[in-house]
Amino acid sequence: MADMPRPAKAKKDYYVAVGRRKRAVARVRGYTSIPVDLMFGDYVVKKGDLVVNKKNISEYFKGDVSRAIYEKPLKVVDGLNKYAFTIRVEGGGPSSQLGAVVLGMSRALSLMDGSFRKLLKKEKLLTRDQRKRQRRMVGMGGKSRARKQSPKR
Repeated sequence: MADMPRPAKAKKDYYVAVGRRKRAVARVRGYTSIPVDLMFGDYVVKKGDLVVNKKNISEYFKGDVSRAIYEKPLKVVDGLNKYAFTIRVEGGGPSSQLGAVVLGMSRALSLMDGSFRKLLKKEKLLTRDQRKRQRRMVGMGGKSRARKQSPKR
């Protein structure tokens, strides 16, 4: 059994990466070549599309500030309309979800082409922001850093 040859792996047309920030987790698929019938929910994915939770990324993360943040990894590697990404993100708030998406996209891009890693690392896009919400402590009056007021006399 151990000597049986393994079947040759078919070249896959997408790369999987995970990005995390606070409580948000983004599962990212980066496509180098898009199959003709690629669907993500009801959304038909085309070259250059960024789809988050079955919506276009501009619908999910509104505003120019968000656009500048999620387009940064693609601009760094000069791949703005070359790659398509389908992303499932859950947990956290809008800001942490955006951070998780950017990290996931950056990791997927570095898997697509090894030369991208150096460019993305220079822009600090492959750095995981490990800061999390501080847990509530016992006897602290409901907040993590608040102290109960002691009596004056």
